[in-house]
Amino acid sequence: MSEPQGSDGTTQRLPVLEKDDTLGRPAAPDTDGSPPVQEGADGRGGRFWSVRRVPAGIVALLLLIVAGAFLYDIAAVRAGRPGLRWRRELTRQLAERPLDDTWVLVGASVAAVLGLWLIVLAATPGLRRLLPMRRTHPDVRAGLHREAAALVLRDRAMEIAGVRSVRVRLRRRRADVRVVSHFRALEEVRADLDSVLAEAVRGLGLTRPPALTVRVARPGRKGQGVRTC
Repeated sequence: MSEPQGSDGTTQRLPVLEKDDTLGRPAAPDTDGSPPVQEGADGRGGRFWSVRRVPAGIVALLLLIVAGAFLYDIAAVRAGRPGLRWRRELTRQLAERPLDDTWVLVGASVAAVLGLWLIVLAATPGLRRLLPMRRTHPDVRAGLHREAAALVLRDRAMEIAGVRSVRVRLRRRRADVRVVSHFRALEEVRADLDSVLAEAVRGLGLTRPPALTVRVARPGRKGQGVRTC
């Protein structure tokens, strides 16, 4: 199935859907108007969790290399051969160096930082570019890519008379919209933008609608506008 095309010929991202139904059947549409939200009064769901493939792969590879090296050394010692030189040197250094040695402190700091990094990765959901949407069905979760949401706000702002260009920077909790207007009063353009963009943010269906900040400016001589209101 091909994805819908925008007015400028660019391909737009569709919302990400996650089905919890074990049979994989999509939910039946509700014909009684807007469907009721789930999980309380506002239908809020948690953020999507990243699978962390890259950090997990790096840790698994390092553990495999270290475990393989020690296993080979143990097998060589049991077979009557001398242990590996690097292991003997490492054992000697650990036995002779005091705890306040520079290299010991550096190694301990690196190990602590890596451990804290892994703990943070395990305790945080990640996927900051995927915004969770309001749940209208208990077995379906939906997420909207941040770039797609910003594109929606940009398209709605471009529909306002007097708007020349729009720049949208969308974060998880704030949407910063910068508009350049080449005619009409800036107060009128600002009022129309506030109304249209507020409705567009509500129409995104996000669990946490971002706070909207709109800046309107006139085009300058060198393409730089002067900020107003």
